[in-house]
This record gives sequence, C-alpha cells and structure tokens, in this order.
Amino acid sequence: MNLSHIEHIGIAVKNLDESIEYYQDVLGLKCYAIEEVKDQKVKTAFFMLGETKIELLESTDPEGPIGKFIEKKGEGVHHLAFAVKGIEKALGELKDKGVRLIDETPRKGAEGLDIAFLHPKSTKGVLTELCENKNKS
Repeated sequence: MNLSHIEHIGIAVKNLDESIEYYQDVLGLKCYAIEEVKDQKVKTAFFMLGETKIELLESTDPEGPIGKFIEKKGEGVHHLAFAVKGIEKALGELKDKGVRLIDETPRKGAEGLDIAFLHPKSTKGVLTELCENKNKS
C-alpha cells in the first residue's frame, strides 16, 4: 500500500459555526472551505495545519453517521484519514489481509477526493479513511 501522509483528522461537532469560531479565534487557524456532502448527511469545514487538514463534521441529519456518532460518543475525534495512491489496489490488498472494509469500492467525498472507510473492528478501534486525490498529479 502506498500511503504518503495523514490527509486529515475528522472531528465530529454538534455546531459547525461555534467550532469554526474556536479553531479560528482560539487556535488561530483559518477555515479555507465549507462544504456539504449530501449523501453522507454532513457539512464539513476544513483547516490546514502544515500538510495535514483538520475536518470538522456536523451532521445534517440525526440519523446520519455523524449524528449517530455524536449521540453515542459525543463530540470528538471521529476518524483518521490517510492519503494513498491507488486506492482501489490498496482496498484489495487490505481485504486480502483480512481487514473489514466499510467501502468495498471508493466513493466521492469532500473536496472531490475518492474515499473509502475501513471498519474500526479491523483497525484497532480507529475508524480509518483512505483518500486519493485523482486530480492531483
């Protein structure tokens, strides 16, 4: 598998506007993008810190994955995302190694990335996301 870096850390929040304010006013980071991903029932905000992004995730539906996560666990770190080259091949390799895949094939995520999630029961309790930017050379 060809991982290159941590693409982002996903953080589930109840209120995106209040959370953006904290990250900007308290931590001094700049929100560079806000986007809704309708099929994932989530609104996102992104901050860049070095080469790593922080992705804030607010549910747009209490029955969506982030809504359910917050209901069960509260606000906090939701997932760790790795940048990968050749996401389809990586998923095949992981499946061959017995890793349980949430996404058998990649789907479109925020910022136009191809994404796929690995089940935390196969990743030592950490919801893991693979991301590939196929528009980047």
